[in-house]
Amino acid sequence: MRQETRRKEIIRLLSQVDEPISAKEIAQDLGLGAKDVRKIYAHLDHVAKSVRSNGKRLLMIPPRCKECGYVFNNMRRARLPNRCPRCKSERIEPPRFIIK
Repeated sequence: MRQETRRKEIIRLLSQVDEPISAKEIAQDLGLGAKDVRKIYAHLDHVAKSVRSNGKRLLMIPPRCKECGYVFNNMRRARLPNRCPRCKSERIEPPRFIIK
């Protein structure tokens, strides 16, 4: 049986890192597989609400297109976009997260 819930593990991890990390890196650090990266994004929306009550913030460096440099600034939820609206490239740098 786990000591901490998955969200608490994510909060602990993101509070301890020095540099923002991606959802894939979060999954790897928690011992999860590549299939669980989608679940991490779902948890991050709830993590943002949870840490706000403690006076902290979940900060997100938005995803960026590796081809043309387009930055996805207007994202309401944590996710990895499928393609760039400007150049249609699917080479997208994932968002990165940290709690401050």
